[in-house]
This record gives sequence, structure tokens and C-alpha cells, in this order.
Amino acid sequence: MIRKQDPSQPIRVGIADKSPLMRAALKQLFAEDERFSLVSASENSEDFLATLETNPMDVAVVGWIIPPADARFILDRLQTRQKPPRVIVYTGFESDTVPLQVMAHGAAAFVSKNDQPVYLLDTIAQVAGGSMVFPYLDVTQLNANPLGTLTRRELEILSSLAAGRTNKEIASEKAVSTNTVKYHVRNLFEKLGVRNRGQAIALYLKS
Repeated sequence: MIRKQDPSQPIRVGIADKSPLMRAALKQLFAEDERFSLVSASENSEDFLATLETNPMDVAVVGWIIPPADARFILDRLQTRQKPPRVIVYTGFESDTVPLQVMAHGAAAFVSKNDQPVYLLDTIAQVAGGSMVFPYLDVTQLNANPLGTLTRRELEILSSLAAGRTNKEIASEKAVSTNTVKYHVRNLFEKLGVRNRGQAIALYLKS
């Protein structure tokens, strides 16, 4: 079921962007528009996910390249949360494959930093109202992505590997045993046709 924003209440927005300048610019942008209430501004993925525990939000505006990896680190983890915010990936990173990845990992919208700021604001309002906003995409390419064969848990573990996590750290994060993590790692290696984590990470980043 699509949750729609109550029009009588401001849209609660969270920011996650590695650039202090961009965070400052977005804070100013939201302060000038009464439709929005900025609830948090984080510089990395882990801080953003942690702040969700105490700062619920309706829409999150996140950069694509955001430590410790990219926005997929956030998107994959939000899949397991109750009532997660809808995510808009806001980036200047130019690649035809990024909007496809953003959609495939569950974001609600993709906005280029080359667009006018008003377009971002209007997109936030649309997303809060239940819409998805993307440039034209050849969605047939979604199934061509080698990562499409992975389960949600395998994708989460692969993004953790790409972020530099060890098996022990991933096990602690997921509250499972290291043997369970090793089992998922073996499965994803087999599905991707790779022999080690370096090859798996390279394929993940390339895709």
C-alpha cells in the first residue's frame, strides 16, 4: 500500500550527502520552503541510518557516492525497516546505469544535481504523495544486471563487503553467525561467477 503524505503537515526530510557545501545548500533550500521540515543532515550512510532511530522522516535525499560505499548501502538496509522513508538519490554522478541501479534497489526517485533546485523540491513533494520520479529508463536492462540473480540478503552482504566489512563484522551487524555469512558469500560468488571477494566487489561497483 502506498502511504500518502498528510497535506496539512510539512514533509519531514532527511539529508545524506558527503559534501558539507551541498548539505548547507540543501538546508537553506528547505528553510525557504514551508512545505518541508528538515529533520536531519548526515555526512555518511551509517550516520544517516542511525539517525532514523530518533528522527523519523517521510523522504530522504541522499547522494549516490556516500561513504562507506554508495547509496545502495542505504537502500538495501532500508528494505528491512518498518515504514522506511522514501528515498530520492540526488547526484551529479553521470552514468546511464545509475538511475537503473537506483530503481532496482528500491528508491522512489532519481534527480540530477544539474537540474534546477525547484525540480528537486517538486520531486520531494511528488514522492511524499506516493509517486515515483525517474528519467526515461530502458527497464528491460534491469534483468540484464548480474546482481539481479541475488537475493535481498545476498545484496546486503555484498554491499557490506564493498564497504570493507569483514565476515565477523557483517555477522554482528546482521545478528547471525559467521558461518551464515560465509554461506551467503559462497552463494553470491557462485551466482556472480566470481572466485573471491575482490572480484565480487569489482563487479558490484561496475554494475
